[in-house]
Amino acid sequence: MSEIGLGLAALGRPAYINLGHASDLGADRSPEALRAQTHGVLDDAYARGVRYLDAARSYGLAEDFLGSWLRERRPADVFVASKWGYTYTADWRIDAEHHEVKDLSVGTLRRQLGETREHLGDWLQLYQIHSATIESGVLADGEVLAELAALRGTGVTIGLTATGPRQADTIDAAIATGAFDAVQATWNLHERSAGDALGRAHGAGMRVIVKEAVANGRLTGGAAPPALTAAARELGAGPDAVAIAAALAQPWSDVVLSGASTAAMLDSNLAARELDVAPDVLTELAEPADRYWSTRSKLAWN
Repeated sequence: MSEIGLGLAALGRPAYINLGHASDLGADRSPEALRAQTHGVLDDAYARGVRYLDAARSYGLAEDFLGSWLRERRPADVFVASKWGYTYTADWRIDAEHHEVKDLSVGTLRRQLGETREHLGDWLQLYQIHSATIESGVLADGEVLAELAALRGTGVTIGLTATGPRQADTIDAAIATGAFDAVQATWNLHERSAGDALGRAHGAGMRVIVKEAVANGRLTGGAAPPALTAAARELGAGPDAVAIAAALAQPWSDVVLSGASTAAMLDSNLAARELDVAPDVLTELAEPADRYWSTRSKLAWN
């Protein structure tokens, strides 16, 4: 079975697109409160055996929070990943017009790598292009690929995250370059279009990391489709755990990220490790990729 990791997208900044994020974090979303919240969830995750930790430059203060936790706790056996390519621009406002700006140029890579190093130092083991797409041209940018190759030469592994309805095309293009050690992509019970390409990446020796396994909350709690709720009831777990278990069951999956923002949410997610579900469970929930990504684009920051 693949492992569950912890992603910090919903912890490092006061607003995110997960359903119910506002109530998950509560009224006090000051940097100090979220630092304490993040450290608490990291403590719980580590105690429960989670070792893969995922951040990004655009996740507000996530790298800062993670770095301070690493320096205080000094865990010897964690795997730390982060990403470059988006800049956080919301200035800690929940109602900001734009929360992040994407720029996959070599200048951004050089600047953000330096910033990541300031926070994560030698803990950094995987550095990823954030939301690479075919349209962005980043996979054909010689300067970017040369910088990443130089970083790879220092012992840091190199990856990319994929996004959008053409995830499969992006993954296949990344495989063809031979420049990447890992790929992170969205796969869940609603959005399965990248599955075959992720299988090819796994076969090519790349580590496969699954993000958004609960579809930003659409596969959890009261938002879960009735068929998922019924399956969860039969298994004695939450819908979130069943959704994550389905991702864990994929033969190409190495790490499935939990995006938990509370210890209770993480504990519910980790119940997936005890479930036995088939890789093709609940196929009737699958949506066309275009429709899935259109729905996702309408989720409100909260």
